[in-house]
Amino acid sequence: MKSDKEYLDHLRHSCAHLLAAAVIELWPGTKRTIGPAIENGFYYDFDFGDIKISEADFPKIEEKMQQILKDWDHWQVREVSEKEAKEEYKDNPYKKELIEEIVKKGEKITFYAAGGENPKSQFFWDLCRGGHADEPSKELKHFKLLSVAGAYWRGNEKNKMLTRIYGTCFSTKDELYKYLEMLKEAEKRNHKKIGLELGLFMFHETAPGMTYWLPKGVILYNELIKFWREEHQKEGYQEIVSPLINKKELYETSGHWEHYLQDMFISKTDEGETYALKPMNCPNAMVVFGYKTRSYRELPLRLSDTDTLHRNEMSGTLNGLLRIREFKQDDAHMFVTEEQIKSEFEKLFALTEKFYSIFGLEYRFRLGTRPDKFMGDPKLWDKAEKEIKEVLEKSGKEFFILEGDGAFYGPKIDILMKDSLGRDWQMGTLQLDMQIPGRFGLKYSAEDGTEKTPVVIHRVIYGSLERFIGIITEHFGGNFPTWINPIQVKILPITDKHNEYAETVVRGLKNAGIRAELDDRNERLQGKIRDAQMEKVSYMLIIGDKEQEAESVAIRKRSGEDLGSKSVEEFVELIKKEIEEKTI
Repeated sequence: MKSDKEYLDHLRHSCAHLLAAAVIELWPGTKRTIGPAIENGFYYDFDFGDIKISEADFPKIEEKMQQILKDWDHWQVREVSEKEAKEEYKDNPYKKELIEEIVKKGEKITFYAAGGENPKSQFFWDLCRGGHADEPSKELKHFKLLSVAGAYWRGNEKNKMLTRIYGTCFSTKDELYKYLEMLKEAEKRNHKKIGLELGLFMFHETAPGMTYWLPKGVILYNELIKFWREEHQKEGYQEIVSPLINKKELYETSGHWEHYLQDMFISKTDEGETYALKPMNCPNAMVVFGYKTRSYRELPLRLSDTDTLHRNEMSGTLNGLLRIREFKQDDAHMFVTEEQIKSEFEKLFALTEKFYSIFGLEYRFRLGTRPDKFMGDPKLWDKAEKEIKEVLEKSGKEFFILEGDGAFYGPKIDILMKDSLGRDWQMGTLQLDMQIPGRFGLKYSAEDGTEKTPVVIHRVIYGSLERFIGIITEHFGGNFPTWINPIQVKILPITDKHNEYAETVVRGLKNAGIRAELDDRNERLQGKIRDAQMEKVSYMLIIGDKEQEAESVAIRKRSGEDLGSKSVEEFVELIKKEIEEKTI
């Protein structure tokens, strides 16, 4: 029996076939490539030649899809030889490349087609491994094409740019409607749009997948790191900084050169040495642990850092702050004894709860077990997975197991967060490592005088700072909690004669550590209020004759709620309490 995810994946992959069939019928010279199911939908990449396709073509394509679907009552499959397959795609270099890869792997070459009694409905055979809706004509009715984008073939910018058409499909009309409504709301909250409107961050074509942080965005970024630093210092973490570019030998020792090379930026010097931009912090943390003799009395040793990382994400997958090439993590590596594993994970769960509850974020855990390609002794893996599962069960938090999803060096727990629109995001991760410390020859003097190898817990809680900011930007719609809001207060004098007192108020707020700005434009008050609300400012302080005379301010929240007039001292006390308590 299919799981819900498997059923939806098959449904959406089938709909990708249907999209391709409609496109080929409408534009017969088009070369089709691949059409996988993805999270919340599917896509298909096409080479349309000189034809330009836009969202204006979607109604025509959808109509054709509905026409074709009437005859798609079952699937047919046939196994073919390499020669037959290439003959089918004699003018399609993309499919030929895929066929050659299948042959190289020693796999069967299969073609699938959906059709019925009408012979014309069976013309659309496509290279495919399978995994489809059982009754396409009944199950594929509720679909919608969503967007069109450029995508390099195989995600490699050296290859030709193709046209990617995205769509989605659900088993019922109601599910499709709810999803489309969610997309409308999500578009209003799009972090790329809000980021530009609020002056937080921007992107430029000269640095794809890398962020330009603007002054207000830097404030937001630094507030998150400040909170992270303060809380980790309380828990006994020690912060380190390590090189951002390292020789390949470091990654050969850690195992990343073998298991992670395709995701790394590589550079060679004139002297023939090979270096890589740091894609993760763990090898450097191992070096720090190993630079001197260690004792069991130092364990747990918790080393934290927020160094810049680079990963060579394919250009077609880049998505604002959510999928990026340059980023920082709230990283830490905890060197522990085997006996300390459970207690350290319990502390990590408590720290995770503190971080996520502050933002009102719901989350659950996903346990990833031993993958096909792994390092180390399977018995150690079994022991580690058993211990982590026991800690998860004791935590009382919701979790599920995804077989084979562990890191190559150990099982991991991913933190899955749900935002205000009900969307799931993978954020932080807690990973147990019984392999890499041994590869670095790390030792500590045990209480009994013997030398032992420490176990390492790799962990991030925010995850990527960039992704976290992108997600909370959409979660809050830009209405950030006051403690991280780049502009906490806007002072709005009603006329020019109130500017001098307003400047005094601004100075007082800044001296109290509050981020305040003065709007002294020659503009109507309602216009100033509207603009401050557009900037998502937490509080507006309005100053007129009455306030100036009483040395007070009229307080208005961004929600429109009027808190009446208070002295500046009373307001400072009010907002400082909100900042200190990190109220949402």
